[in-house]
Amino acid sequence: MLTREQVIEIVRTAVEGAGEVGQSVQFRDVVSKDNSVSMTVLTAKQEDQAPIETIVREALKQAEIESVHLRFRVLPTEAPAASAQPNGGQGAPVKGHGGLLEPTPLLSPEIGTKFIAIASGKGGVGKSTVTVNLAVALARAGKRVGLIDADIYGFSVPDMMGIEERPDVEGDRVIPIERFGVKVMSMGFFVENNSPVVWRGPMLGKMLRNFFAEIEWGELDYMLLDLPPGTGDIALDVHQIIPQSQEIIVTTPHATAAFVAARAGAMAIKTEHAIIGVVENMSYYLNRHSGEKEYLFGRGGGARLAETLNAELLAQIPLGAPDNHPSEPDFSPSVYKADSETGKLYAELAQRVIDKL
Repeated sequence: MLTREQVIEIVRTAVEGAGEVGQSVQFRDVVSKDNSVSMTVLTAKQEDQAPIETIVREALKQAEIESVHLRFRVLPTEAPAASAQPNGGQGAPVKGHGGLLEPTPLLSPEIGTKFIAIASGKGGVGKSTVTVNLAVALARAGKRVGLIDADIYGFSVPDMMGIEERPDVEGDRVIPIERFGVKVMSMGFFVENNSPVVWRGPMLGKMLRNFFAEIEWGELDYMLLDLPPGTGDIALDVHQIIPQSQEIIVTTPHATAAFVAARAGAMAIKTEHAIIGVVENMSYYLNRHSGEKEYLFGRGGGARLAETLNAELLAQIPLGAPDNHPSEPDFSPSVYKADSETGKLYAELAQRVIDKL
C-alpha cells in the first residue's frame, strides 16, 4: 500500500508534466488506505478538470491503485492579499492567497467530527508527544485528522512535527498546515522568534474560538486538542465550547504524576465529558544491550489512575526518542516512524481509540 506522501508525489509529478493546465493544480484531503485513494483536486478552471482527472487516474493506475475517488473544486478567484494576526499584532502575518471559502461548521454535532482532548495534570509527562503521534497514527489508519495546539502559552506542536512554514489565507479563512496527513493549527504559527504570549484568560478563550471559526478544516473524522496541563482557563473553555468532546488523560508511572493527573480526569467527569482512557507515557526504558525493561519512574501509576477514573489503560509508551535524522525529507524531532516499535504502539493506540469511538 502506498503512503499518503507517495500518492501526493505521484499525482504531482503527473500533472506537472501536463504543461500549463497542471501548473496551478492542488491536492487536498488525500487519504490512502487498502489500495484505495481519495482526494480533493483544485483546478484553476472548471474546463481543466476533465484532462486533470484523466492524468491523475492514469498515474494512479500505473501505481496499481485499484480504487480512486476524486472530488473536484475550482480554486478561488484572486483577491487582494490578506494577512492574519490573531494575537493582536504581536506575531508574524500569515501569507494570503485571496478568494473566499465557506465556513466549515466544525462544531456542529451533525457534522460527525469526533473531538478528543488530550489532557494531563502536570507538565513534562509527554502529553504533546502523545497527541502528535496519536494524530499521525490515526492519519496512517486512513482517517481525516485535525490537530489544534491549544497549549497557547506552551505551544510545541509545530516544532515537534518539523513544521517550518506558515499557514496561507484564502479570503477570510486560514488554511491549516498539513503534515504527515494531519491538519495542524497552533499559536506558534503567529508568534515571531519564539516570543512569549502574555495574555489573560479571556484572550485565550477568544483565540481558541478563532481556531474553530476562522480555520478552513474541511471534512474531518477526528479533531485532537493538545490541552495545557492542569485545569485552567483553556481546559474549561474546551469543556464549554465542545460539549461532545471526549478526553484521554496522559500520565507517567510515577505516583505523584498520576495523583495530579486525576484532577484533570475529575474535571472531565464534573463537566460530563467522557474519558476514553489513560495513556501511561515513559512507562519503561528498554535496555538495548540486555533487552530488559528498566522502570525509571516506578510502576503502576497509569493503572492506578485508570482505576480511579473507572477508565481503560489504553497504552504504555516507553521512554525514548524517534530514530529520525535531519537529512530525511520528512524529518521531525518527535514523530515515530510507522514501522518502529513505538510507532507500532501508537498504531495500536489509534486502533483502540477508533474502536471505542
